[in-house]
Amino acid sequence: MQFSSDILIRIAILVLGLCGLFVARYIRKHKIKNTPLICPINFDCHAVVHSDYSKFLGVPVEIFGMIYYVFISFSYLLLIFMPMPKIMSIDVVIVMIIVSLIAFLFSIYLIAVQIFILKKGCSWCIVSAFICFCIFALTMLAYDFGSIFKIFVK
Repeated sequence: MQFSSDILIRIAILVLGLCGLFVARYIRKHKIKNTPLICPINFDCHAVVHSDYSKFLGVPVEIFGMIYYVFISFSYLLLIFMPMPKIMSIDVVIVMIIVSLIAFLFSIYLIAVQIFILKKGCSWCIVSAFICFCIFALTMLAYDFGSIFKIFVK
């Protein structure tokens, strides 16, 4: 069975989304139990995930991460098995690009907070940010932007 590169990219994004979900869930589980996160590179994950910056609009950032990763995983699972009609796919593409861009930019913000404000790092947070970057990059590779821009030019 041969897969098109489009399907392979969608599968890769689905797998990344599931990996991101596991990372965010791991952080959440340890945060709730107030048990130290095991950091493979000796950062101070506990201090980062319990800092004042660990919430956005009063909601723990790992909850936003879990919601994002579930959304991405579910969306790409649907896109793998039920390709959308052309007319609808442009809307889906635009939503996926915007959502993955927002997640990527928010990840950059959180990494900047770790570096410049907290002056501490969390390897799990960095892994999550890297996953967001990969999802965004693959999303940008997956779609034909020429046809999308033609819609806006008309």
